[in-house]
Amino acid sequence: MMTNMRTIIDVPEDVIESLDRVRAREKRSRAAVIREAIDVYLRAKATPETASAFGLWKAKSRDGLRYQRELRSDWNDR
Repeated sequence: MMTNMRTIIDVPEDVIESLDRVRAREKRSRAAVIREAIDVYLRAKATPETASAFGLWKAKSRDGLRYQRELRSDWNDR
């Protein structure tokens, strides 16, 4: 069973204005738009930390696959 909780937050006026433009365009309630925004934010934050590792090598000047092969070549020398 899902339980709802009411809460009070302070939101800057310019954010409320933006929220109201979205709400009007989508013909939804302010609360529905806020709930969706919170849900999207929390799903993004729940991304596994391993996903943040993708793209780490792009700033390197060295080819990643060549580097990996060089490291593994040592395995055959033992």
